[in-house]
Amino acid sequence: MKARLALSLALSSLWHRKKVLALVCLTLTLSVSLLLGIQYLRTEVRQSFTSTISGTDLIVGARSGQLNLLLYTVFHIGDATNNIRWSTYQSLREDRRLDWLIPISLGDSYRGYRVVATDENFPAHFRYGRDLPLALARGQWFEQVFDVVLGAGVARSLGHQVGEDIILSHGGGRTSFSNHKDTPFTVTGILEPTGTPVDQAVYIGLDGMEAMHVGWESGVAIPGRTLSREQAQGRDFTPDAITAVFVGIERPVLTFRIQREINQFAGEPLSAILPGVALSELWRLMGQFERALLGITGFVVVTSLIGLAAVLLTLQAQRAHEIAVLRATGASPGLIASLYILECLALALAACVLVLMIGTLAISLARPWLLAEYGLQLSLRPLTLSEWALLASVPAAALIVALIPAFNTWRQSRRLGFGEAADQ
Repeated sequence: MKARLALSLALSSLWHRKKVLALVCLTLTLSVSLLLGIQYLRTEVRQSFTSTISGTDLIVGARSGQLNLLLYTVFHIGDATNNIRWSTYQSLREDRRLDWLIPISLGDSYRGYRVVATDENFPAHFRYGRDLPLALARGQWFEQVFDVVLGAGVARSLGHQVGEDIILSHGGGRTSFSNHKDTPFTVTGILEPTGTPVDQAVYIGLDGMEAMHVGWESGVAIPGRTLSREQAQGRDFTPDAITAVFVGIERPVLTFRIQREINQFAGEPLSAILPGVALSELWRLMGQFERALLGITGFVVVTSLIGLAAVLLTLQAQRAHEIAVLRATGASPGLIASLYILECLALALAACVLVLMIGTLAISLARPWLLAEYGLQLSLRPLTLSEWALLASVPAAALIVALIPAFNTWRQSRRLGFGEAADQ
């Protein structure tokens, strides 16, 4: 009965001061939305980051550190220390323990986007996210020597459509003065957005990479020695070297043994890395920044709670008459003090409910735009245990904050001296 009475009084008090407390609730809602939103984004970005490449057991390249190999093969950042010979790739293909191999060659660009040369194994076996295959939004994969497929981000930024001709540039820089003008490529396909570095690359065949470099020496085209489209038809363009290989192993239990054997390969110095391990190490190096951001947001919530306490203490001076009336009608000091606690909890719980509603609506509306504009793939999912704990900490903190005005009110109501019988 007393609990019901306290709750009824608390709700009436909140409604009586609805304008001021609505602003407090709005401030708390915004700060908690920021806190939970950053935690949600941390989880989603980490999941997207670690799922940039999936289903690939090993990445093999020239001898280098694992982060460098990961960066230039998966994220298209930096350059390879060296290439690996085509004969080495052929040796790997003959290993029956390897289920599939995806060769890639790097070194050229298109208006700042990395050109990736590969073969039919790339669309067949490359996976990202939760084992998702690549899909074309329009067109088809490259079949002819001078066919090119654009990542979703490239096509969107540059406004290209299927059927257009583009001219690739020599070298990996954003600005290049050496262009392959004699061998324009025709856009035959545009990929669906993936939210990974795949969206920010241009894909051609290994034969296309070799054909456009015929007659080039030291990054310069030799006049009269380059090929035209017509001259390239029907010729063999088997490469002498490639940059790296993505490897899928038939029996994953053999992964570490095969990795050790590749690292000890006698033909040339190679490095074989586990992409999942390398991604985790890279995220660990980057994690301190997002943790700092989460800490800053936590201070914002604390500031909002302090503001809530300040508002309640300010209103306390205006509630002296209300407290006197409650004491005169038999309300105990404990009941009066509990009103502050209930009011604080009600505001915090209302803010948490609003946060969940606003967050769900915001993610639903922003998902397609974030994927299209920034390549960030968010999923509308239930909150994790850590996110629920973070949300639950807000009412808990509000409860602690409410103890300050509640204690002051309890002392004030005790001094009034009314309704002592109600305390007994």
